[in-house]
Amino acid sequence: MDASSAALMFNDNEKDIDIIATYSDASGTIRTSRVKMKDLSASWVLENPINGDLDKLKGSQVLKLKDSYQPSTRFEENFEHFIDDHRLQEGEIQNHWRASWSPVKFKRQVLREKRRDLRTAELVRQDKGADKQMEATAAIENLKKMDTVVKGKYSIWRRDFENPNSDSTLKLMRDQIIMAKAYANIAKSKNQSILYNSLLKHIRENLRVIGEANSDAELHPSSLDHAKAMGHALSIVKDELYDCRTVARKLRAMLLSTEDNVGSMKKRSAFLIQLAAKTVPKPLHCLPLQLAADYFIHGYQNMKDLNKEKLEDPSLYHYAIFSDNVLATSVVVNSTVLHANEPEKHVFHIVTDKLNFAAMKMWFILNAPEKATVQVENIDDFKWLNSSYCSVLRQLESARIKEYYFKANHPSSLSVGSDHLKYRNPKYLSMLNHLRFYLPEVYPKLNKILFLDDDIVVQKDLTPLWDVDLQGMVNGAVETCKESFHRFDKYLNFTNPKIVENFDPNACGWAFGMNIFDLKEWRKRNITAIYHRWQDMNEDRTLWKLGTLPPGLITFYNLTYPLDRKWHVLGLGYDPALNQTGIENAAVIHYNGNYKPWLDLAVAKYKSYWSKYVKFDNYYLQLCNISE
Repeated sequence: MDASSAALMFNDNEKDIDIIATYSDASGTIRTSRVKMKDLSASWVLENPINGDLDKLKGSQVLKLKDSYQPSTRFEENFEHFIDDHRLQEGEIQNHWRASWSPVKFKRQVLREKRRDLRTAELVRQDKGADKQMEATAAIENLKKMDTVVKGKYSIWRRDFENPNSDSTLKLMRDQIIMAKAYANIAKSKNQSILYNSLLKHIRENLRVIGEANSDAELHPSSLDHAKAMGHALSIVKDELYDCRTVARKLRAMLLSTEDNVGSMKKRSAFLIQLAAKTVPKPLHCLPLQLAADYFIHGYQNMKDLNKEKLEDPSLYHYAIFSDNVLATSVVVNSTVLHANEPEKHVFHIVTDKLNFAAMKMWFILNAPEKATVQVENIDDFKWLNSSYCSVLRQLESARIKEYYFKANHPSSLSVGSDHLKYRNPKYLSMLNHLRFYLPEVYPKLNKILFLDDDIVVQKDLTPLWDVDLQGMVNGAVETCKESFHRFDKYLNFTNPKIVENFDPNACGWAFGMNIFDLKEWRKRNITAIYHRWQDMNEDRTLWKLGTLPPGLITFYNLTYPLDRKWHVLGLGYDPALNQTGIENAAVIHYNGNYKPWLDLAVAKYKSYWSKYVKFDNYYLQLCNISE
């Protein structure tokens, strides 16, 4: 018992004394209890016992227990409140003396207070938990009673419909059209012509209202009214025709049909993208025609190359560009020279085909870069490049290759898929693409050369590349593998024993487009012979799909030195989500992929990196309507 005060009531002639004690229980409530004198603790002492003579106490004199413990304010307030409301039967307490308790008793009291507070907090927590459980139970009961069929409002995305910021109306209408088509088929099968015609009418109206809208903001103002009307019609139809199994079966059939349509559209899209990538736009077709015509009209074919000594000087910075695209090649040259610290030391070796030689020559006669040297050659003038020496040219004479690439009535391109379509492009057997494997033969007096594709843009001075120590390697290139992507198993057929025995499927791939080649080491290791051997083994296309990268990976396997990634950033021709900072900090950016910057397919946000190096005020560009 936790006593805070006690009133002693006694009589001179009585052997024992009745005591009314007030105390606080576990919850803090003030209570009273009647006890005998013999029940008191030995630790209690009487305060002011009047010299210890009990006989001198009068009547119902009130004595107070004394302790060193000081009661709390809250306790005193509760006690006072209790005294005000409850008068003791034996009489009103006259005095309220503080109890004097021992240290042991004081510590015990403190512990009791702590236990009381902990118990109170636990009870409060339990009460809150019980309240939450009751609320959840009530919510569940309310949901069970709720009628989910609301006239004029039918949507799988009901929550989205309630959110005004989620294009909910458009989603609702599309959902309604799907359900209307399902119910229309069910209505037709059950000869419910009125319901069938009503649904068809609503479907047509909603499709007309939606049009090509991609958000609520693009919808017609009356769209919400049409959605409500469709919802009302669907509610009526559901009451008449709803059967869970039938609806599920119909939706499953619609899903399968949609998947087939998506697959067909993907093939069609792949075909059209490949077609667009291969097709030369009319302005770009006009440009070489105009240049070639003026080249012969003005007699430039008789002009001889100047600065011949620079073309074979190994102390200069030499570039190799193999292309049939005049405009693209001009951007490569312009961007490189613009960022060169010493442009007079840069020499560009451009090789093109017979069809575009005159145009390419004419362009650089009229638009020669300041100080730099440009040489334009015709690949047909390389007499040593013939079918007896070159594997690719020998394969082109094969009837099977001609059938695969050039037969006009080969099976429908749409039926073979995008992967096969890509590699049916004859450019993959073009000698301009494969000429990169003959660099020592093309430039016999050079020791190092930087190979550049025509779909790149140079943004920094490239001369430090000539000082890179390749550590005995032949090819310096930027690796393209990221985690499991762009490794050898992506490009080579590792089900073929020849590939499995010679290469690691997890070896890191690298990129053509900007490569520094050590031609001295190339000749020493006879790299071209390695290329020939593997190209001959792949005549039946069982080792890799056609192209120049797979044979490049094979030819330079364990002979490629990895350059810092900042030298060469790829993906601008297919990936619209590249890091903008990475692009701007790169020395070379590469538009590898189908979305070339000179095509309408180009990724809009990347096009400016290329177009700023095009001289749109040029007479021939204006003549052919080539503009930004």
